[in-house]
Amino acid sequence: MSRRDTPMGILSIVLIACFGLTSAFAGEANWPQWRGPKGDGHAVESGLPTKWDASSIVWKTPLKGWGQSSPTIWGDRIFMTTALEGGKQRVVFCVNKADGKVLWEQVAWTGAPEKSHDMNGWASATCATDGEVVVAFFGKGGLHGYSVDGKPLWSRDLGPFEGPWSTAACPIIVGNLVIQNGDSDRDAFLEAFDRLTGKSVWRVPRPDHRGWSTPVLWKHHGREELVLNGHEGVTAYEPATGKTLWFSKNSNGRGEPTVTPAGELLYVLCGLAGEMYALRPQASPTEPQVAWTTPRKSGRDLPSPIVVGDYLLVCSLNGVASCYEAATGKELWKERLDGKFSASPIAIDGQVLFLSETGETVVIAPGPEFKVVARNSLGPTPDEIFRASITPLGGRVYLRSDKQLYCVGKTEPAK
Repeated sequence: MSRRDTPMGILSIVLIACFGLTSAFAGEANWPQWRGPKGDGHAVESGLPTKWDASSIVWKTPLKGWGQSSPTIWGDRIFMTTALEGGKQRVVFCVNKADGKVLWEQVAWTGAPEKSHDMNGWASATCATDGEVVVAFFGKGGLHGYSVDGKPLWSRDLGPFEGPWSTAACPIIVGNLVIQNGDSDRDAFLEAFDRLTGKSVWRVPRPDHRGWSTPVLWKHHGREELVLNGHEGVTAYEPATGKTLWFSKNSNGRGEPTVTPAGELLYVLCGLAGEMYALRPQASPTEPQVAWTTPRKSGRDLPSPIVVGDYLLVCSLNGVASCYEAATGKELWKERLDGKFSASPIAIDGQVLFLSETGETVVIAPGPEFKVVARNSLGPTPDEIFRASITPLGGRVYLRSDKQLYCVGKTEPAK
């Protein structure tokens, strides 16, 4: 009789399964990772603010250093990262959701910084949490686990991440595993770690290309797949083992943006001007069907796409927004929003919120015609930059610039 067949072994399996179910259900009332519980950018509640101005600010907290990670929230705690001294220090910190006060901060790594793109920095990956463990990734600065109270649990050095633009792929937590994309110009990998100890559970090599995409856990046909966009195409892995399930080659990759799941399809942007396409994975783990492709000629695509009902919305880095039929890829309209857009959009009550780098949030009602519902600004200083995605939760929305974290309540702006 194997150990797992003993009563204690069976009990352990049951407890692990129960923990996974508990975490999944609890995650619906939290914002545990980048792009939310399902990795699709949709708010988990209705009635959140979609119109605001400076008078709507409940509190704002000045932030040290330089960071672009989006706020991750569990319960009454907000988790983020920053880099100090030009990347020589990488810091994880926690803010009280009620009043914005910093509850704890931990220096995760100190050393000589790697090269980075001017738009990136050294603290762009968003934390992941399950309410017990908080995980932060800093590229050369390693992968780190903390308790939600700020106690260091483990740290892992994942390599030098050679390349001129640094890293930004976010960790995700799947059951008892932390999974991290390690795309790089050299020795690229995807690796899973025990969330409590940081011990490696499996590691698989990936093509040696830089990349910044976050894995997405997608459930269909009764199984889970870990879907990851890369320079050469989209790959699906078995979460428990890292086994490759299928691969779909792209047309003009960049290792970004993150794949967006919706219904029976996966929506993929290549990053560089070329094509956008939708994949329809099969019942068996074989190469998926390409449901449709459509040209993308508006320049660099940095934000991830988002699907609301029958509509797929995309905004390029240079601020050109487009709406497509989600089922066919037919373009319905294309309009310029003004400004640059690095943050991925979110959806609240059927409306899509695009946050520009200057801090203006353009709210669009998806449909066959271009319709702007609101243009919101918090009155930031002229030199503030907004590249983190908006986090919507608990009747409020949270916006992070390079200088401040803003908490916005539901207040109608002055007319």
